[in-house]
Amino acid sequence: MPPAHPDVVLPTDRLRALAPGAAAQFRAAQPFPHVVLDGLFDAGLLAGIVAEFPRPGDISWKKYRNAREVKLAANRDEFFQPLTKLLLYHLNSAPFLDFLSEVTGIENLIADSYYEGGGMHQIERGGKLAIHADFNRHPGNRLDRRLNVLLYLNDQWHDDYGGCLELWDRDMTGCAAKIAPLFNRMVIFATTDFTFHGHPDALTCPEGVTRKSLALYYFSNGRPAEEVTGAHTTLFQERPGEDLADQGSWLKKFAKDILPPVLTRWISQHTGTAAKS
Repeated sequence: MPPAHPDVVLPTDRLRALAPGAAAQFRAAQPFPHVVLDGLFDAGLLAGIVAEFPRPGDISWKKYRNAREVKLAANRDEFFQPLTKLLLYHLNSAPFLDFLSEVTGIENLIADSYYEGGGMHQIERGGKLAIHADFNRHPGNRLDRRLNVLLYLNDQWHDDYGGCLELWDRDMTGCAAKIAPLFNRMVIFATTDFTFHGHPDALTCPEGVTRKSLALYYFSNGRPAEEVTGAHTTLFQERPGEDLADQGSWLKKFAKDILPPVLTRWISQHTGTAAKS
C-alpha cells in the first residue's frame, strides 16, 4: 500500500536543508551543471517501486533497437503501478519544482505530466544509449526543456555491469564524469544543446538483471539564447573512433517504398531511431 503521509514520499524538510549545498555543487560541476544526491528518498518506498516495476515482458514497452540505443521505455499512466504513480506525482508537484528552482537557479519551471521521453526506463543486458544532447522543445506544447532528473532503482549494482551515466565535454574529446546508476541515487542536470550524456557501452549485467530508472524532464517558457542552436530532436554524438551509422535506415526506406504498411511498421519498430531522451 502507498505510504499514508506525503512526507514519506517527498521529504520536503530534507529538500529544504539540502538545497543550498546542492545549488553550489550544481553551479560548480563539470563538464556542465549537475548534482548527484544519494539516499534522498525513503528506501522502503523505492524498494516497493522496484518490486512493482514491470519486467521486460510485462507491459507494452516502447522498444528502441538501433546503432544508437537499445532500451525500453514506458510513459503512459496505465503502465505505472501505485507507488510509482505516487512518486511521479510528487516529483511533478510545486514543492519539488521549488526545490529544483533553488538548486538550479531556473525559475518558473513547468513539469511534464505527459512524461514525453521520460517515465520508466529499463535497459537489459547488451543495451546502451549513445552520447547525445536531448530534444530541446516539447513536441506538444513547444516549451523549452531545461532540466533532466534521473532516479536510479538498481540495488546491488556492480561496477563490472557498466551502465554508468557519462557526461562528456562540449568538444566530445573525453568523458568528464561517470555516475554509477545506484539505488536511491538522483541526478539533476541542465539540458542544453551542449550537455552531452549517455551510457554508450553495452551493459554486461547477467541475464534477468536490468538497469532501471525513472526519468522526469522539466521545462520553461523561454530560455537563454546561448543555450541552443535551434529546435531539434535528439543530437547523437560519436565518441572518438566511434561509428553510429544506422544500419537499418536503408531498410526502412526500402520498406516504405515497396512493402505493405503492416510490414513497414514492423521494420520501423525493430530498427527505428525514434529517440526522445
